[in-house]
Amino acid sequence: MAEKKISKAAEEVAETKPAEKAEENIQIIGGKKIKRADGTAVNVKPAAPVAEPGSATGLRIGAIVLWVAAIAFEVLAVLILFGKLSIPRIPTLAQIIGFLVLDLGCVIAGSTLWKKANRIDPASEANKVKFWLWNNLGLIVTAFAFIPFVILALTNKNADKKTKTIAAVVAIIALLIGGLVSYDWNPISAEEKEAAIETLGEKEVYWSPFGTVYHTDYDCSHLNHSDELTQGTVQQAIEANRTRLCKTCEAKDGIEINAEKSATTTEDENDLPVVEDEADTEIPVLANAE
Repeated sequence: MAEKKISKAAEEVAETKPAEKAEENIQIIGGKKIKRADGTAVNVKPAAPVAEPGSATGLRIGAIVLWVAAIAFEVLAVLILFGKLSIPRIPTLAQIIGFLVLDLGCVIAGSTLWKKANRIDPASEANKVKFWLWNNLGLIVTAFAFIPFVILALTNKNADKKTKTIAAVVAIIALLIGGLVSYDWNPISAEEKEAAIETLGEKEVYWSPFGTVYHTDYDCSHLNHSDELTQGTVQQAIEANRTRLCKTCEAKDGIEINAEKSATTTEDENDLPVVEDEADTEIPVLANAE
């Protein structure tokens, strides 16, 4: 009798194990955990809401205000260097470095806002030069915010040699830092964004905290080392600075995002007349055809 009870209990355990395993593999998305194919768990959080179309304008205005402030701090540093302005009880070199640091902070903050605006409302790639200049306006502002000071510091014959040398070195370092941060290493055009949204629609994609691409599969091999992912639409991924689909996911799903085709289609629709049916096209009959 005891053996029958043990056997029955063993059967019940055997029946419950598959159900428990299946439950462990259920995908729970929305700030919780999901299971990968290898059995490891990954945290998935929802992406930030899509930005309002007009928010890009506000971000660009904020960037311009910060850049103007950066140039103003550069002017103050120049005035102190030439002895036209001075703050009491603070060494001249400390004053100059302080304003250069404020200059750098405003440049970086402005460039960050500008690049964020370009993810929401990107420029067209029809004109390559204009596209590059628009995306790297922060780099251009950085040059104006530090190069004039460096030139004036090195050519100023009246300033203390040690002061102007250190100030010039600090400005050059700030120029390099600001340039690297302000340069858009991962730009996207209006055509590329439109093509990606048109191709993938509302399909959910995933990206890691430090990547520059998005994935259609959370179990992609390139995400194996990430224990935290973000889930959202393509538009949300682009606004989060993930501007390109992972090549592995693209090949696996057979997806082709063709920005050139999208741009050509848009141009044809806007500029060329469309003949809907050959049957509706009238062919003129020439008199005396013989």
